[in-house]
Amino acid sequence: MTSATIHRRSFLKTSGALAAALTLPLERLAAQAAAELPAIPIPPAITTAERLQRIAKARTLMARHGIDAIIVEAGPSLDYFTGVQWWRSERLTAAVIPAHGDPIIVTPFFERPSIAESLSIPAEIRTWNEDEEPLKLVADFLRAKRARTVGFEETDRYFILDRLKQQLPALRVVSGNPVVRACRMIKSPTELALMQAANEIMLASLRYAGERTRAGMVPADIDAMIAAAHKHYGSLYDPGLILIGEASAYPHGSKKPHVVARGDIVLMDCTSSVHGYQADITRTYVFGADPTAEQRKLWDQVHRGQQIAIQTARVGLPAGAVDDAVRKTYESWGFGPAYRLPGVLAPLALLDAEDGYGGRYAIVLDSRTGFMTPTLRVVPASTWLASSFRVTRPMSGPPR
Repeated sequence: MTSATIHRRSFLKTSGALAAALTLPLERLAAQAAAELPAIPIPPAITTAERLQRIAKARTLMARHGIDAIIVEAGPSLDYFTGVQWWRSERLTAAVIPAHGDPIIVTPFFERPSIAESLSIPAEIRTWNEDEEPLKLVADFLRAKRARTVGFEETDRYFILDRLKQQLPALRVVSGNPVVRACRMIKSPTELALMQAANEIMLASLRYAGERTRAGMVPADIDAMIAAAHKHYGSLYDPGLILIGEASAYPHGSKKPHVVARGDIVLMDCTSSVHGYQADITRTYVFGADPTAEQRKLWDQVHRGQQIAIQTARVGLPAGAVDDAVRKTYESWGFGPAYRLPGVLAPLALLDAEDGYGGRYAIVLDSRTGFMTPTLRVVPASTWLASSFRVTRPMSGPPR
């Protein structure tokens, strides 16, 4: 949590300009942001060469687990392996990646040009018309490859499985996790650089908006400043969750109108995306005043709970036991009995990373604070302790 009082001079300098700026289009806001925001370079996107390395690794894993092909529907995993950035609808767009040979992309006929624009690996695009069954294209390809066992990416929708089984009743369908997860959970240096840039852009944007918040603003005003900062940097930004006053106490806000006033807590929960790699960071501050003793106490308690979670994790310890340790502490502070808010581990994610020198290290990502803590190592079957000496610096600094 930060106190807005340290930025009062900024408020006084910019309050008049903001009164006019917030009535201007986003382009004008972005122009103002460009003059005031620090420079943050954006790394290159994932190359074709790196995606081909991912395909090669997926094939090795398929051979190891007895899988003849995997089916990956539109979404992050499709982008990860093929570069195709597409959304899900009632019309199927998916990749079929075989253990041997090039993948195919199945998509509606009229979407072919758009799919071809982002496809970055050698793959045949097979199209279907509105009066045709797209899963027949998938089935024909699997027959040609003599595929008997197919792995489904864990977010593939049921209708794909159901209609594919109508085409190939004897097909054995298994989880694609041993292939897809085992690839995606290990982050390359290029991926970490993109995540780093997304974190830095998100933090700079939140700080920019926080320092320029003034009395009378509504959530849309604050969000517009964050969006302007992202437009300046060239990163993608969807409208964030901006909660003021009482609404900041609710996990997903309130539909009641809220206006910034002195002493209000302002919570900004926002996501930045750089070439498909995201930073999801929350920042909380008190507008125009120092935090009250109670506000500071509650913030410190939540932060302490997350520290306990990271410190408690050990090899062989069930994840629920880590959650229990924090809940026990929270209950000792009077939150309870049976503390019922979402699990304290919810914002924590475990990431395995390549160090660029043939080795690996691991990090615990706290999506609420943006901390990247080098304390754990992750492998497909379990979680292991790891030394932190290989980590040069955290992905984002502590809240200020």
